[in-house]
Amino acid sequence: MIDRHIFENKKAVYYTLGCKLNFAETSSICKYLSENGIRKALPGEKADICIVNTCSVTELADKKCRQAIRRIKKEHPDSFLIATGCYAQLKPEETSRIEGVDLVLGANQKMDILDFLDAKNETKIAVLPVKDIKSFIPSCSGGDRTRHFLKVQDGCDYFCSYCTIPFARGRSRNGSIAELVKMAEEAGKTGGKEIVLTGVNIGDFGKTTGETFIDLIKALDKVESVERFRISSIEPNLLTDEMLEFIAQSKRFTPHFHIPLQSGSDEVLKLMRRKYNTAFFSSKINKIRQLMPESFIGIDVIVGLRGETAEYFNETKLFLETLPFSQLHVFTYSEREGTAALKIEPVVSPAEKQERSRQLLELSANKLEYFYRSQIGFTRRVLFEHAKKGTKMYGFTENYIKVEANYNLNCINKLIDVTLLNFNEDKTALIF
Repeated sequence: MIDRHIFENKKAVYYTLGCKLNFAETSSICKYLSENGIRKALPGEKADICIVNTCSVTELADKKCRQAIRRIKKEHPDSFLIATGCYAQLKPEETSRIEGVDLVLGANQKMDILDFLDAKNETKIAVLPVKDIKSFIPSCSGGDRTRHFLKVQDGCDYFCSYCTIPFARGRSRNGSIAELVKMAEEAGKTGGKEIVLTGVNIGDFGKTTGETFIDLIKALDKVESVERFRISSIEPNLLTDEMLEFIAQSKRFTPHFHIPLQSGSDEVLKLMRRKYNTAFFSSKINKIRQLMPESFIGIDVIVGLRGETAEYFNETKLFLETLPFSQLHVFTYSEREGTAALKIEPVVSPAEKQERSRQLLELSANKLEYFYRSQIGFTRRVLFEHAKKGTKMYGFTENYIKVEANYNLNCINKLIDVTLLNFNEDKTALIF
């Protein structure tokens, strides 16, 4: 039994790399440690404990994790540094050898930090094999953010050929609708106006509780303390017509979709082991536009997968040009140890990957400008985010249009009806 009094007056700093899911989990770790006497260090204070929640989605992400750990240890040289997250789970030995790392915690040990902070505990690495990761701990981030991120699901059963997430986070599992609704209600009562539902594969919700994702969003739609909800990235084959029809008439769910395509070539989709083809994807996007013409549709695309010939890339580009989306999130394929994609030939050169990425980013910029222009003249509700006095403040409409305004304290963390007039000087947002 650990004496919690030994942690009183200790100070901790938290660093998160990667996805919204990591931010939600870091927030829960911070809350848990605060409840046990470990307060968040103020700016300029030297921390006793540093917690780095890592990412490993690409080789670049691994590199950023190593750099961040070294930088953080220099900033807090006398601290006890804990590395957790996907990079720590996938490569615990490599993580432990980074100068400054005192403890490596795996995905299943994130919320057991206090047990490892005991001075008598000399463990250096505590990482369960991925096959043994079965627990699910729901979390909801808050802190300084206007939007909250509610973790509803974790893990993935899909095993796409290029991806290591199932090896880092384990099989699909989730919380219950009852406990997630309760967390959302509490976030709303403490000032949270908007909640983003996060997970690794959220449309797969229900594997461990016998419930469904449509049942979850119907239950959350009744939470009166929260103004609006967004759904983070969801697989196209799990975004059902029933779900779209419900969102189109719901009280609180926004017309904002983030859907991974990954490739506009059916042959490359097969190499990726995706669960749909381009015809299905196109029908899904057109269904959204039919039901919610004003909706924001973001699409993920990977360029340069092994086996993506010039012809296959051109198929992707031509396919994307036909789709009525709002913005692309373009990722350059990164080889990940242990994935099936490493067996595919031929290899795409770094220069060709860069050129393909440039072309799709240019297409994305044109699509986004077209979408923003189509919204000028409409009145939308904007949730303005926290900003410093004297600066510009920003917020997002329900359909995810970025809006710029002069600082006004009375608008912060409030939903304000505005009429969209034109682009700002940088063409990065609309003004009213």
